Amino acid sequence: MTRPINLPFTEGDLRSLRAGDELRLSGPAFMVRDATCMRLLQEARSQQALPYGLSASLLCYIGPTPSVAGRPHGAAGPTTARRMDRATIELARFGGLAATFGKGERSEEFRQACAGQGMVYLVGIGGAAALAATHITASEVIAYPELGPEALRRIELDEFPAFVAYDTCGGDLYQEVRDA
Repeated sequence: MTRPINLPFTEGDLRSLRAGDELRLSGPAFMVRDATCMRLLQEARSQQALPYGLSASLLCYIGPTPSVAGRPHGAAGPTTARRMDRATIELARFGGLAATFGKGERSEEFRQACAGQGMVYLVGIGGAAALAATHITASEVIAYPELGPEALRRIELDEFPAFVAYDTCGGDLYQEVRDA
């Protein structure tokens, strides 16, 4: 059964999610990539807080393409998230990120950080970037425009499809699939 979630997440939402849950996300989120994470981490370290209102937010590791058909992005596919684990774990310590969205398994350290910090990791289906883009209704660069597609963007989601991969209780969708 698909569960609708209005963003930003509440603590109750986060605690109630379980690995394997299918979600439809609606509301504000942030689109980030490798270079964005590093810049955000630099700012968080200097300010000792998450910048740009990222506290309790969803960070989406998505590779956007130019707009098409009147949509903000032609494609918006999840990108492999593991390479951003170290930066994301540290960012979460500065202000409590609620969730991240990407594709693929993450490090054991990141999985433990989800349980320890009350954060969830959501995944999308690779290869469905054009479909995912139809669920992004707005996109605005809010920092680092010189990074082009890696700029920090605030996006608005409308029934954006996602699955819970890691939950706040230590649940791991990838392990459940391996054990099945």
